[in-house]
Amino acid sequence: MTTADVSARLAWPDDAPAIVRVQLASWRANGVVPEQEVDALDPAELAERWATLITAPQDARLRVLVGLERADVRGFALVHPSYDPDSDQVTDGEIGELVVDPAHQRAGHGSRLLQAAVDTLVADKFTRGRWWVGTTDDALRAFVTESGWEPDGAHRELAGDSGGTVKQIRLHTTLA
Repeated sequence: MTTADVSARLAWPDDAPAIVRVQLASWRANGVVPEQEVDALDPAELAERWATLITAPQDARLRVLVGLERADVRGFALVHPSYDPDSDQVTDGEIGELVVDPAHQRAGHGSRLLQAAVDTLVADKFTRGRWWVGTTDDALRAFVTESGWEPDGAHRELAGDSGGTVKQIRLHTTLA
């Protein structure tokens, strides 16, 4: 019997180009960002931003995690205090992003990243988790709710760069 060499860990600055590759592949596959806008982005500039976020976050509790298959980044997660006006930044942590490369979904990377994200929030003494999810992302919402997260009634609309809006609902869970 063989087992896959898979894991999740805190991101290193050298992971930034791979994080960008996963992020752009996800945007293309999911249509989150119009194709022409994705094509206009500079991957090197985005990688520099991710590397800065990893090495010099604005808050020590802001963390980037990567899901690996051997040494290859298959996904990433971003966790931080919840900055919502109705949150307590001492007790409320947030999963800001959790993205798995579309070519490597359904291989357990999302579950590993989610567990690592929750473990990281717990280690930072957060007792409640929050997560904003797009209202049209049925697959992600199903994954999150099957993992024990529930809607808390909050919703928002974010203005997109191309003039459209993204509607989101907030999910929450008790962290233990």
